[in-house]
Amino acid sequence: MPQRARAGEGVAVTEDWEERTAAARATFDGSEEATEADAADFRAVIDALVAELPADSPVGPFERACAWDSTGHSDQAVPLYREALARGLDGYRGRRTKIQLSSSLRNIGQAEEGVKLLTPELDAPSDELDDAVRAALALCLADLGREREGLSLVIAALAPHLPRYQRSMANYARLLVHPGE
Repeated sequence: MPQRARAGEGVAVTEDWEERTAAARATFDGSEEATEADAADFRAVIDALVAELPADSPVGPFERACAWDSTGHSDQAVPLYREALARGLDGYRGRRTKIQLSSSLRNIGQAEEGVKLLTPELDAPSDELDDAVRAALALCLADLGREREGLSLVIAALAPHLPRYQRSMANYARLLVHPGE
């Protein structure tokens, strides 16, 4: 298979590797029926795939963090997400990393750090992850007692998807945090 380089991933990741990684993810649903042995097996498959990458690849710690997160171990995922970002992971996977890291930080009681990480993403170039940024940020804000700000983000994200009332909902979202405007 030909390799294609991806910005911020440090190495060329093959289509085959991407397909095998996606297939591995599809085998673990994270349901309540999944046992810790199932989770460990899933993480072992991801670790084996990551072992195929160069040791300094930022994709490796990202994929390992996703596996820990998917198996209910946010505490194990956080340092791996940080490592992926420190190694220069950017672009689409970099943005996913920030969303997932913020969610994991919230899960371990560090929502303020999640807010700091995601707030700049509100001004990042728009992509399909915009609503996920807002949802994760809203959850972090809610954990910090800033529910009105979080609700505003969620309503503003939802408004464009509504068949009607887009303008009204966008205005209501704004008024939640800027009453009297």
